[in-house]
Amino acid sequence: MSRTPDAPRLTPQFCFNQTALRDFLRISRGAVDDTISQNLNALFTPGAKSFDPSITTTRQPRPIGRRAIDSESCSQFKEKVLFPSWQVRSDTLNYCAGVATSPDPEDPDHVLREVEDVRARERVIDERLDPYSGRYFPRDTRTEALATLIRNERMVENIIRSRTWGLVGERCDGNGLGAEQALDAWRTKQSTDEAR
Repeated sequence: MSRTPDAPRLTPQFCFNQTALRDFLRISRGAVDDTISQNLNALFTPGAKSFDPSITTTRQPRPIGRRAIDSESCSQFKEKVLFPSWQVRSDTLNYCAGVATSPDPEDPDHVLREVEDVRARERVIDERLDPYSGRYFPRDTRTEALATLIRNERMVENIIRSRTWGLVGERCDGNGLGAEQALDAWRTKQSTDEAR
């Protein structure tokens, strides 16, 4: 089975370092979701059934779709690899979303933005000479940039999870739950197991 990356140490500095945040999400998705077909193929054991010579006497129809994987292997994969990977990414995105909505007193660009705002207010604007001179686009704060990144990454996460869950549903016995419902059921089971 795949080895998922360890959960990052969640700090505001980790969240504001967008390269580190993106790299963690990319590596985590690459280890499990991007290679879901290979991970599922690794669960299939072709020699599980012994050879039956009687199948050579009649023409066998070509199997439709992919071969199903036994339910025990599937549930182990989902519980030990897939759902924990999704949970770590959800925890990371939720934590960073909280950081993005909190005030940021340590913003290093705060003074620079204030200076740019003052300059923009003091400019003399003559739109007859330059119709674009009235435009001023203030730079985003760190928290605004982080909120935009989190919003985009959540959309990517939803797309990846639905694709992954579709492939898991094809190969494993689908229980009719969507990706988020299955993850919530796993979370509930984990919390009851921990309570014991």
